[in-house]
Amino acid sequence: MPTPTKGPRLGGGPAHERLMLANLAASLFEHKRITTTVTKAKRLRPYAERLVTFAKKGDLASRRRVLGVISSKSIVHELFTEIAPAVANREGGYTRITKIGNRKGDNAPMAVIELVLEPLSAKQAVVAEAEQAKAAPAAPAEETAAPVESAETVEATETAETAETVEATETAETAESTEAAEPADTASSTDEAAASDDAEAPEAKK
Repeated sequence: MPTPTKGPRLGGGPAHERLMLANLAASLFEHKRITTTVTKAKRLRPYAERLVTFAKKGDLASRRRVLGVISSKSIVHELFTEIAPAVANREGGYTRITKIGNRKGDNAPMAVIELVLEPLSAKQAVVAEAEQAKAAPAAPAEETAAPVESAETVEATETAETAETVEATETAETAESTEAAEPADTASSTDEAAASDDAEAPEAKK
């Protein structure tokens, strides 16, 4: 919000001051630059920049707020469709005041207030990119943490599956070796029984 001004108002009363600022803002948006006194230019700057901020939002509520101040629909349309996109990359400072000396007659200090519609300079663009780069790593860091956790989970799962496979293979080999040993023991016991029968047979004959 603009800081409340101190000192006497412009015009004869508060309503007159509001109308003067609204007319000055409409002329500024229509002609892009106007010549007025330094006092009026300084009072107009926060007023006009607030309207530009509403125009940058671009929604219906903001358009109605601006129409409540500036009654000309053509000027409001130009503000929303031409001026707001031109200053979309600026974070503020939509106007520039240039003093041009004193006016003849009453010697009042005069100034030119104009809209800053030029693109950002190379230095300002670099600063904006640096600020975006600082804000960007926070989001990728969170995105990177999830793949790392998923990779660890996959590795743990693969390790568990490998251990289960090895145990199953060892169990199968043990079972096979046991089954192979049992027939051999059976054959050896059969041979021993046959030999003992042969030995007992001659003794029975005697």
